[in-house]
Amino acid sequence: MKSAWRLTVALLIVLTLVACKSTPKAEPAPEAKPTPPPKTEVDTQAAPDPHDYADARNFDNPESLLSKRVIYFDFDKSTVRPEFRGIVAAHASYAKAHSSARITLEGHADERGTREYNLGLGERRGNAVDALMAAQGARSDQLTVVSYGEERPVCRVSDDECWSLNRRVEIVYTAK
Repeated sequence: MKSAWRLTVALLIVLTLVACKSTPKAEPAPEAKPTPPPKTEVDTQAAPDPHDYADARNFDNPESLLSKRVIYFDFDKSTVRPEFRGIVAAHASYAKAHSSARITLEGHADERGTREYNLGLGERRGNAVDALMAAQGARSDQLTVVSYGEERPVCRVSDDECWSLNRRVEIVYTAK
């Protein structure tokens, strides 16, 4: 019996020790220092002056005349209208400032008239813009005139509003 008693006491001691065993307190993790955001390079250039026609950034500046590249004409005419002369002058200034610039002047006409007549009219319109640009400093080797006549309309409805959109010269830069 003494051994049973000793076994019981030993068991009680072990159970007491196990039950009283304290769990170690978890130490709080060291606070992570906030990391500063990564430094990024920011381009802090001033916005381009919309009247600086030598600045290529103005091609995407809606306030600049360089962003406008379509010249419209009256019916059966190849004279550049006064409201478009500023646009032509802006592109001529850019060409004058950048000798590597190459510009194609694409002449267009509306669907009225024969194919041959409209090709000629588109060419006359392109030549009118070419002459104005050359008079304002663009070199002739920078300018090329192409006529598409009625072949590339932007609008296909047969009415005055649509025809007026098709009577145009598009200024296309092949090299800036």
